Amino acid sequence: MAGPIPAMLRGLIDDAALFPPGSAPMAAAVPAHRGYRQSWYEAMIGPLLVPQSRLADLEPGRGELAIGVVVDSDLEQVEHDVAALPPQVTVVHYESRHALEHLAKTAPAWGKPVYAELPFGPDALDAVRATGFTPKFRTGGLAAEFFPDPETLAETIAGCRLRGLRFKLTAGLHQAVRHRDPETGFEHHGFLNVLVAAAEAAQGAPTEALARTLAETDELDLADRARRVLHRPRALWTGYGSCSIEEPLADLTRLRLLHRGDPA
Repeated sequence: MAGPIPAMLRGLIDDAALFPPGSAPMAAAVPAHRGYRQSWYEAMIGPLLVPQSRLADLEPGRGELAIGVVVDSDLEQVEHDVAALPPQVTVVHYESRHALEHLAKTAPAWGKPVYAELPFGPDALDAVRATGFTPKFRTGGLAAEFFPDPETLAETIAGCRLRGLRFKLTAGLHQAVRHRDPETGFEHHGFLNVLVAAAEAAQGAPTEALARTLAETDELDLADRARRVLHRPRALWTGYGSCSIEEPLADLTRLRLLHRGDPA
């Protein structure tokens, strides 16, 4: 069912429950995802992300199940692995960290959108532009070096705008606002920071302004700025994968950016 979700939040979060740090078992991840798809916030949730190496373990249950395949095995084996899926499973996109030159030879035959995970920098953006793939960037992980600083992420967002590219992010975006994790000391980006920065970039904001938005830690100010653009569809940011749905949902409701009674 369609959820009462503002345009900018629709399809924002792909369900990455199977991936670290959540690493949910398949038997728990699939029914949980089906629950999200039947909730009042269903329109905010994208497909369940499933590693290629675990497709054979997927037991979708009854009814249709949309998934995104994260290609973590042999590129030449993807079509075979997908063809073996039960008929109620639909692959809506692919994601891959394979080298672009190899991906470009194989992925067009898959017939669905492809997100190519890239290193940060203009050279990678120039290279992916020629392939027709959507760039994907990692914004978190198990070590500090996996968390780009605001300036680096701002340059990437601005670079995508200049090249007519959209982008996807993954990892480290469980909470709405930029913060320091008390256990690891890592500085995490906030998904609300990215949401506002991407909206500003789409309107032509300079890189320096985007960096300031990404570095913002005043959640009330950030929520006010987000509230002004929630009615717009996302023009640059396709969304992100998160192993937690509950955490971002809780932040959005706490900041009064999402209300169960909002008009669709």
